[in-house]
Amino acid sequence: MVVELWTSAFCAPCRSARRVVQRAADLVPDLRTVEVDVADDVERTAAEGIAGTPTVVLRDDDGREVFRATGAPTLPHLLAAVAGALPRTGVT
Repeated sequence: MVVELWTSAFCAPCRSARRVVQRAADLVPDLRTVEVDVADDVERTAAEGIAGTPTVVLRDDDGREVFRATGAPTLPHLLAAVAGALPRTGVT
């Protein structure tokens, strides 16, 4: 799974979001992170429909978006989103 963090240089909440995303990556094995500065990739930002920063997008291993939230997430919120997006194994 990939966590994309969409940020901008003058975004104070982006610093908090960056810390939360990094902490989630430290806690969840195989969670990859990518940070995209909206000013550095304007065309992709528009194509992805990113309207504000920070925006967190979770993508499954096939690249499909499985979750999106705008604003700085809390660690519990992000971990819950990651857990909810993990494939189900059918084991109870």
